Amino acid sequence: MTAQADDDLWSAVADPSRRRVLDLLINNGEVSASWLGRQVPFSRQAVSKHLVVLEETGLISRRKQGREVLYQVEADRLDQAARAMADLAAQWDRRLAAIKRLAEAAHAEDRKRKQHNDQSSDRNA
Repeated sequence: MTAQADDDLWSAVADPSRRRVLDLLINNGEVSASWLGRQVPFSRQAVSKHLVVLEETGLISRRKQGREVLYQVEADRLDQAARAMADLAAQWDRRLAAIKRLAEAAHAEDRKRKQHNDQSSDRNA
């Protein structure tokens, strides 16, 4: 994924209302915007806006059936997004582990220095 696609994806899934719409699509399969609108505590217009954002990121697609438009999750894109999130989590885990090692090393050095200073003070007394 490109950096812009990543940013668009994170922006799309950052919104709790969009995540709710996405969850409904994951759990219920192909459904209409009207059906989604009856399942959530926000307006049909808001549902439509969330669907546009999710579609632009490739997380969902739509198809026309008669006069009705049905929306569904794009499983491949959702899997790709999940892998991207897992990769990002792993990067942060490595960064946090490095910070922890540095902090522990600094703490051990401070303790060693304090012990040395205490011993020096005892000899001078």
